[in-house]
Amino acid sequence: MADAVKLTIERIGAKGHGIAMRDGEPVYVPFALPGEAWAQNAGAWSLASDANPERVSPVCRHFMQCGGCLTQHMSPAANRAWKRDLVVDAFRHRGLDAEVMPAVVVGAASRRRAFLGVERRGREVIIGFREEGQHTLVDLSECPVLDPAIVAAVPGLREIAKRVMVDREGGRLVVTRLDHGLDVSFDNGRKDLSAHERSTVGALAETMRLLRLSVGGEVIVARGPPVVTIAGVAVTVEPGLFLQAVPEAETLLADLCVAALPKRLKTAADLFSGVGTLTLPLARRAAVTAYDSDKRAISSLANAVRHAQGLRPVAAIVRDLYRDPLSVRELNAFDAVVFDPPRAGAAEQAERLAKSKVPVVMAVSCNPATLARDARTLIDGGYRMGPVTPIDQFLYSAHVEAFAVFRR
Repeated sequence: MADAVKLTIERIGAKGHGIAMRDGEPVYVPFALPGEAWAQNAGAWSLASDANPERVSPVCRHFMQCGGCLTQHMSPAANRAWKRDLVVDAFRHRGLDAEVMPAVVVGAASRRRAFLGVERRGREVIIGFREEGQHTLVDLSECPVLDPAIVAAVPGLREIAKRVMVDREGGRLVVTRLDHGLDVSFDNGRKDLSAHERSTVGALAETMRLLRLSVGGEVIVARGPPVVTIAGVAVTVEPGLFLQAVPEAETLLADLCVAALPKRLKTAADLFSGVGTLTLPLARRAAVTAYDSDKRAISSLANAVRHAQGLRPVAAIVRDLYRDPLSVRELNAFDAVVFDPPRAGAAEQAERLAKSKVPVVMAVSCNPATLARDARTLIDGGYRMGPVTPIDQFLYSAHVEAFAVFRR
């Protein structure tokens, strides 16, 4: 039998795995930390030395099986440093020596939205996250990341799934905590529920006091206003609309944007605005034009503004900024611009911004790589970049939010 392969971990990679070198090539070892020696025998890795002092016991029984978390074996300090390093490395890859602040970490059990897998096998229902790198679901019994109200609802959601999910088929379950309760959507649920089944499911939802229940895209139960409060404004949220993962992070991002605004300010633009996460805080200070391709999000924002008090004028416009980015001339009408695009970033819009005269540009991103790319474009266009703030609202995962401000 061949001898076991033994390697020493040098650093943590972008996906949270330990990285060792073998014959000049990187080897990725799950759950390994720098300085530790790991041995591989028959394809399985095991710790072969004293543990790194930053190694801690996981806070959840599902860790190392559930793919929702990757780094519960790291101490809070090590996690925080790694998240900051993800941002540092992304900017360095673009030739930028960014001033990256210490990562701000949200509180535990604070995530208000869960995208869960759901599978029905006869009378048995499994709800949870998938195993790392696998399609197998890990049945959820606890979670240190999700809002406790979401975790507490899982047993009841299993009962509903027995009635709304097709046997031997899986799907996606989205649960969001809004101001007055849980909004639940079985995205792949049955579309042929009988009147009796609807009544039964509705009674279960009432017992659980769900705010809203949707099955296969159709609302079955609506008990109250599905709103979330943003900057003191009640915004009606349709099923599936984007929200920041954690309210604490949403508030911090808004505060950073407002603090970065120029002293001489009349007009601002919010690009990729969604339902107004940043539009509404900015509208306390300036007239804001918000752009997003999602018609439902823009409708929700426009309706919220009509019923709000204390805001400057807000224009909510449907526009696909990937296909039709704002022109330089349009951008020059604003004193400040914020953009918060999907993970792909906003390459073409950043190019237009780089050619504009906008005094202050603020960037928010959940992908440090595309943020760094767009930052490179702005800097090459003459902007100066201030400190970059990482926000860890995706606890124990390989994702991190970041905020940066650019000035002429």
